[in-house]
Amino acid sequence: MRLDRLVKAIVDALEDIKGRDIVVLDVRRMTALFDKVVVVSGDSARQNKALANHVQDKVKALGVTVHGIEGTDSGEWVLLDLGAVVVHIMQPAIRQHYNLEELWGDAAAVPRRRAAGGAR
Repeated sequence: MRLDRLVKAIVDALEDIKGRDIVVLDVRRMTALFDKVVVVSGDSARQNKALANHVQDKVKALGVTVHGIEGTDSGEWVLLDLGAVVVHIMQPAIRQHYNLEELWGDAAAVPRRRAAGGAR
């Protein structure tokens, strides 16, 4: 599957469940482990779990393998490993504390509409 199509499916799934402040980072120049990092905020553990489940369902329907999922027990920070894309679903306080956008600071933040393959 093309990377842009996968990112679009992820962003669309996150928007379906009202994920907030979606950021897509292009990390290809920084690591060979994956190509994109998606960071999103959810307001509660329940919403974060719902976001993770919805993303899993959407990408599995496209034939994408979910390599791993962590953090569903607490729901404060859920990580989805989709191979070329890693998705971090975080409650706002956790997101602010770890500040992944700064950690990957040299990565180009891709405006989510462009990352999702253009305007609808």
